Amino acid sequence: MFENLIATLKADKRKIVFTEGPDPRILEAAARLKKDGLLDSILVGKVDEVKAAAQVGGFDIDGMEIIDPATYEGMDEMVAKMVELRKGKMTEEQCRAALSKGNYFGTMLVKMGKADALLGGATYSTADTVRPALQIIKTKPGNKIVSSCFILRRDAKDGGDEMYAMGDCAININPGEDDLVEIAIETAKTAQAFGIDPKVAMLSYSTKGSGKGDTVDMMKNATEKAQAAAPELAIDGELQFDAAFSPVVAATKCKGSPVAGQANTFIFPDINAGNIGYKIAQRLGGFEAYGPILQGLNAPINDLSRGCNADEVYQMAIITAGLK
Repeated sequence: MFENLIATLKADKRKIVFTEGPDPRILEAAARLKKDGLLDSILVGKVDEVKAAAQVGGFDIDGMEIIDPATYEGMDEMVAKMVELRKGKMTEEQCRAALSKGNYFGTMLVKMGKADALLGGATYSTADTVRPALQIIKTKPGNKIVSSCFILRRDAKDGGDEMYAMGDCAININPGEDDLVEIAIETAKTAQAFGIDPKVAMLSYSTKGSGKGDTVDMMKNATEKAQAAAPELAIDGELQFDAAFSPVVAATKCKGSPVAGQANTFIFPDINAGNIGYKIAQRLGGFEAYGPILQGLNAPINDLSRGCNADEVYQMAIITAGLK
């Protein structure tokens, strides 16, 4: 599933900043990325602490850039830039205090072109990774929100990869119609980066008017708006999951749909459904879950689970930088 991303990274070497440099999981992943020739890493933290942790773990970080915000020579320039970006919302003193922390410091390294991508969250919360990104990196032109998706993967019966994209499972609690349009289009783009030809199902407890309610109307309206905004994509809704996934059910409930019965990209009506849905697939369906992959930002920034291991850091680093 990483074939496209690895090819991208090998053709265009990129630099990723890790906001929690001394963490052994980060160091192990960074050493592996170096060995595989995929990414250059910047490790944020006190130089002695990072080197000591690497030595204890036996991780080769020779040649990697280690930056301590407390001794960073370009801090005054960085503070001035952040004051300008925050436009009166934060004072110089507040910006300097924020930049003493790895999450804000790393985000500004990306903003100032010192790094191409950022991965954090091994010790920071999701909010502490996303907040600096929203304040400093901001959304892409044409996007109003940041959203997320998970890529679900398991071994297929034919020996290949069985993969699906699911959004938004981690960021937007109660998205509105226009938010769902963005989520659908951005999730389809993420799916394409993993080699999935997206067939997007806007999920509901109703299929084509079989049920009634405000959320049914919301998903129906969002579907129509998404189809108009991205006519090149196969998008349909509102669909129940069985109608979206099963050709047999689709033939009964919505015959002739370009998506029903063959959907591989699923858009949930809210975070409750999305978070529960991907975890059911992960735990009961035996899928590996990659994410949350943040979407809609001006630069590639992603969040780790605080319970992550080094393999997950390695994989998310490839995803983050490869989706640039």
